[in-house]
Amino acid sequence: MRLKTLSTAIAGLALMASTGFAQSNPTVAVLYLNNAALGAQNAELAPLSKGIADMLISSLAANPGVRVVERDRIQAILDEQKLATDGKLDQATSVRVGKIVGARHMIAGTFMTEKDVMKISLRVFDTETSELVRGAGAEETGKTDAIMALIDKVAAKLNTNLKLPMIPAQAREQHAADMKRQAKVPFQAVMLYSRALDEKDHGNKEKAVTLFNQAIAAFPNYEAPKKELQKLGAGL
Repeated sequence: MRLKTLSTAIAGLALMASTGFAQSNPTVAVLYLNNAALGAQNAELAPLSKGIADMLISSLAANPGVRVVERDRIQAILDEQKLATDGKLDQATSVRVGKIVGARHMIAGTFMTEKDVMKISLRVFDTETSELVRGAGAEETGKTDAIMALIDKVAAKLNTNLKLPMIPAQAREQHAADMKRQAKVPFQAVMLYSRALDEKDHGNKEKAVTLFNQAIAAFPNYEAPKKELQKLGAGL
């Protein structure tokens, strides 16, 4: 009887520990990036503010030890609070949104392009102190036609610089396999996907569906637009 009672107690403690671990997972959120492209490219690449943030969220979410706020939730808060969504979101807005969604760390930043090269620079704000977390940001430069790999690299840097939990081996292997399948997504498809997200956010479902399908046509194995179509009830 004592052995059974002891076993039950141990099982209960294990459950409490696992629950506590799940609750203690650090929460991060990603705000839309500021568009620093110059000239005519600024308007042309504006949708990437959302597209890059969305892909960064997906890369960070590959780590099961981290809770990442979904992009749709961020958009809902921006709409509810009537905050700017034109690629000019400041530190105060970043912290405010982070507090609302319950994120300890809020990631913001900029992207810029020159010819076929893109630079992504990210900053991290602590929503409890409203201060910049020095040394926690990340920066990467790479070819626009390898944008998926570029975003994944900067996400990996964030994971390290923020001292987030290490990605378990199984999850790491799965993410590497997923990235290998998506690594060749062309920049054209990413632009179509980004434009589709913007149309979706503005309530233009028909246009969004068309653009998501065009992104898939440009790269049939592109998973992100397929998931978005399912959310819209317009799966292939």
